[in-house]
Amino acid sequence: MQAVSSGIGYGLKYQARCISDVKADTDHTSFLAGTLSLKEENEVHLIRLSANGTELFCEGLFSHPNEIWDLVSCPFDQRIFSTVYSNGETYGAAIWQIPELYGELNSPQLEKITSLETQSGKIKCILWWPTGRHDKLISIDDENLCLWSLDVSKKTAQVQSQDSAGMMHKLSGGAWDPHDMNSVAATSESSLQFWDVRTMKKTLSIECSHVRSVDYHPRKNNILVTAEHESGIRIWDQRKPKVPIQELPGHTHWTWIVKCNPEYDGMILSAGTDSTVNLWSASINHDELPTERVICQFG
Repeated sequence: MQAVSSGIGYGLKYQARCISDVKADTDHTSFLAGTLSLKEENEVHLIRLSANGTELFCEGLFSHPNEIWDLVSCPFDQRIFSTVYSNGETYGAAIWQIPELYGELNSPQLEKITSLETQSGKIKCILWWPTGRHDKLISIDDENLCLWSLDVSKKTAQVQSQDSAGMMHKLSGGAWDPHDMNSVAATSESSLQFWDVRTMKKTLSIECSHVRSVDYHPRKNNILVTAEHESGIRIWDQRKPKVPIQELPGHTHWTWIVKCNPEYDGMILSAGTDSTVNLWSASINHDELPTERVICQFG
């Protein structure tokens, strides 16, 4: 079903691949967007929704030295965020801080708290501890998961432990379980893998092909949603990993990313390379077969 929709626009100078909600900003609806331009200086936009909900405006605009491939806002400090970036040849990852007096500066510069440097390979994404103030981060590269300890005051980040998934897997992303802080799910070309951050060892693997994105259900333990190239959207119960408990058709081309709404139970947002964004309503019960319907489609 396709619905007629209206929205609020906000223009960027360059194309963008990543956006993050600013969870720590409890007084406003705010987002960070990072641009992806190979030849130009890139930008991080702090975007805020007006009080009446009719306008998006730029609260802050900051230069960033390279293409931004991953951006995540810190869950406990609205001025801190992480990026994964590239200049086309080399790759890096860093933790940044928005300057405290940025509203009074003509050309504010981001403050780099620290770089995340590993010997194992280019970092694909960074996961922050899901809720509350904590010093733990996880970075995921092609083969490895690294657990970091971040000290903002000393501007340092150190690897506490790490383990390798093996060169055959090619990890691409992941999600931290909000119901079990010791568990992380990582996506790869051939499987969805679960890791215990206390030991940095793999505890479970679900065989599925070309998983691009994973997100945990915010209100139900053991329930996850994945986006897969050809299989669309799948809903899984970790306790029954052999088959998904539900499959949604996804998109007419690759399904690239999927997110569960943190406030409204069963609402799932997906985006794909068919230039559409779908909003799903799925009824998921542990003891019953789930049902689903498309609420609206944007494209």
